[in-house]
Amino acid sequence: MTIHFVGAGPGAADLITLRAATQLSRADVVLYPGTYIDGDVLSHCRADARRVDTQDLDLDQMVAVMVDADRAGQDVVRLTSGDPSVYSALAEQTRRLDTAGVTWDVTPGIPAYAAAAARLGRELTVPKLAQSVVLTRAQARSTAMPSGEKLENFAATGATLVLHLAITRTRELAVELAGHYGAECPVAVVSRVSQPQELVLRGTLADIADRVEEADLRQAALIMVGPAVDPTAVSPELAESYLYDPARDRSLKR
Repeated sequence: MTIHFVGAGPGAADLITLRAATQLSRADVVLYPGTYIDGDVLSHCRADARRVDTQDLDLDQMVAVMVDADRAGQDVVRLTSGDPSVYSALAEQTRRLDTAGVTWDVTPGIPAYAAAAARLGRELTVPKLAQSVVLTRAQARSTAMPSGEKLENFAATGATLVLHLAITRTRELAVELAGHYGAECPVAVVSRVSQPQELVLRGTLADIADRVEEADLRQAALIMVGPAVDPTAVSPELAESYLYDPARDRSLKR
């Protein structure tokens, strides 16, 4: 058998891939992070499938469930929130599965930052404002960040920043980032995007912490920082792509 790591997308049952829905419909055992995934996603599972909420399990306990099910000849799906390529503990789990001699594969999902950008109706790479997106996180009660991955280094580039696992540190992060982007830099906080509890907060680095604290947000939220986040900050003259410029010579290859 094979352990299928499947991106569950941002939470809505209709924002998973066809492949993910098929794998869920066939699975005997489904492990899912109950903290982040809305229950509607599990509607794709068979009624008799065993469902294991992993929010109270440690890594070894989760892997033990997968290995035991695999050895019993059961088909297993390990759901991750968003996409497995970002903050999913995929590396740790697959390393243990390799040691146990269990095969696995990965099905991508819609990452939370992409769903949040869609909810805002924003392109995160607006010409002449930002052509890069940095996905990073804050460190508090979490694994230490590599020495070279300092927030100030990312902020110095002026790229659109997407901060994961950082909502409880919004105030101190806003102060730090204001030194690079300016206090009036647009910010959006998107919590549980696409789920019934979805909440969108808009503001600037000067006031976003107040809005977050008023909403009592403590988890499952992204902080998006940069001029591309606010449509009113984009001047039509500045924000047009050369690729589609009517003056570009289209006889030349890109």
